[in-house]
Amino acid sequence: QLQLVESGGQLVQAGGSLSVSCAASGRTFSRYSIGWFRQAPGKEREFVAHISCNGGSTYIADSVKGRFTISRDNAKNTVALQMNSLKPEDTAVYYCAAKSSYFLATSPLTYSYWGQGTQVTVST
Repeated sequence: QLQLVESGGQLVQAGGSLSVSCAASGRTFSRYSIGWFRQAPGKEREFVAHISCNGGSTYIADSVKGRFTISRDNAKNTVALQMNSLKPEDTAVYYCAAKSSYFLATSPLTYSYWGQGTQVTVST
């Protein structure tokens, strides 16, 4: 079993920056690729970013491209989502998720393990 715990969510002003983290435990972290998703009230869970097992490949959703980046540190079993130029529409609960496949996947159904989420609120 792989456990994931997100942290770092908070209230920020529009135009600001924030980094949220995902800490993993329980299994060999480097065997899993990681995705970040977000879910706003009343909306479906939305794919945000993906990083491969060794961090060599990343993919950012068009909705946040140019503003968000994803990175990982396998020595520390962590993945970070750096969010810049935040907008009110970025307000959501942000989740990290893991899957054993190396390849990119944007559907939440593809991921086996999920964290509990961290709230990011962007004020005007």
